[in-house]
Amino acid sequence: MAERNPLHIAFLLYDDVTQLDLTGPAQVLSRLGNATIDLVAATRDPVATDSGSPLHPTATFAEVPRADILCVPGGFGTTAAMEDAATLDWVRSVGTEATWVTSVCTGSLLLAAAGLLDGRRAACHWATREHLALFGAIPVAERVVFDGNRVTGGGVTAGIDFALALMAAIRGEDHARFVQLSLEYDPAPPFESGSPERASPETVARYRAMVAQRAPDRAERFAVIARNQAARRGL
Repeated sequence: MAERNPLHIAFLLYDDVTQLDLTGPAQVLSRLGNATIDLVAATRDPVATDSGSPLHPTATFAEVPRADILCVPGGFGTTAAMEDAATLDWVRSVGTEATWVTSVCTGSLLLAAAGLLDGRRAACHWATREHLALFGAIPVAERVVFDGNRVTGGGVTAGIDFALALMAAIRGEDHARFVQLSLEYDPAPPFESGSPERASPETVARYRAMVAQRAPDRAERFAVIARNQAARRGL
């Protein structure tokens, strides 16, 4: 078998990231072959996740000025990350030169705030998808969206689908199918409740109430971030 081209994959880490947004696709992409993965944060201090288990960065922003694949996971910490100049600057700098610019869940909002999804179709978590338009992106209600070298996944578990689709684009469908089998990725959820279209109205309302309680000012903060970024870019 011919030697595969080496790939450097950089996942952004920030406080209150959704752990599965990162570890799901990282597990898949680690099997690209001849690939190295860095978990990149402002410092090497442990980063809190929404699952209660911290993740440990392997590199800092300064140590990873470029990567072949940039992946930005989502989570309730996305808003604060979007408000952090150092985080946005690193995402923008790496994403400008990366071969693939990608995200999972609300990570696409961070890509958009960095100016990397202007005029691009993008996926996001269903409850936050419409906010992409504030940053010049085009919200799409799909699980995985390709637009040029921008690849975005929907909410949380869509990160596995996204990673397999990206793997097929890079290494070919046969390799992606092999990895899918090796991971026994054969989803058969016990309930038809994985999307707002399938969940009961009561379940959807319960989720929205939880978001409103945990992030009551999120929409307003998104609007402020969008205005500030537009002013910074002279738009």
